[in-house]
Amino acid sequence: MPETSAPAPLLVLVAMPEEAAPLTSRLEDPAPVEVPFPAPVAAVRGRLGGSEAVVVTTGIGVAAATAAATWGVLALSPALVVAAGSCGGLAADVEVGTVIVGETFAWSIADATAFGYAPGQLPGGPERIVAETSWVDRAERAARADQTAAVRRGLMLAGDAFVTAPLADPMRERFPGALSADMETTATARTAEALGVPFVALRAVSDLCGPAAGQQFHLEIDVVAETSARAVERLAVDLAG
Repeated sequence: MPETSAPAPLLVLVAMPEEAAPLTSRLEDPAPVEVPFPAPVAAVRGRLGGSEAVVVTTGIGVAAATAAATWGVLALSPALVVAAGSCGGLAADVEVGTVIVGETFAWSIADATAFGYAPGQLPGGPERIVAETSWVDRAERAARADQTAAVRRGLMLAGDAFVTAPLADPMRERFPGALSADMETTATARTAEALGVPFVALRAVSDLCGPAAGQQFHLEIDVVAETSARAVERLAVDLAG
């Protein structure tokens, strides 16, 4: 019988089952948690690196991530929300396999600049969603403990558009210094902020948005999901104390 909702210090959100697999395989005593959503949304509870954790597969996109994150925070009262899994590499010098540690977050295709808002800012919302520095520091240390993966820390973008090569250059111009683009991270960051829960992101680059000639532009999802999961597990160990 599925386990009922109860407080869990760590809420880990991923978009796809392939991204959840290396996390749920690390859980001690895994048990399903009943969720009020149809598949592919799913949740599994267990102990990760000594911390009680729930891994939630949210589905792809802003709406799916917002709905699942809202449920997870309200039902499970986590001490920390973590976005994990894969992302696209937006910065021209980011390579596949790099772990992106989210420091700030914006909406990749939001444009209310005609009304005086900054690129990526929704009316009424902050110009940038900012993660707590102490948590970002801990997440970065967890990522850097893996000597096999490069680590970058900075701005992550998200929105309901897959950033292909024609979109990449204009997006780089609008967001100088942005490291990555995906479809969920900003939504989960904004949800956690609105509900008063700390948030970090540890997503690994699977594809490059507009790669330069000669760059390796793709890694299989299971490879980068494993890289992300290792970083999340080390953060869970730190959280367990």
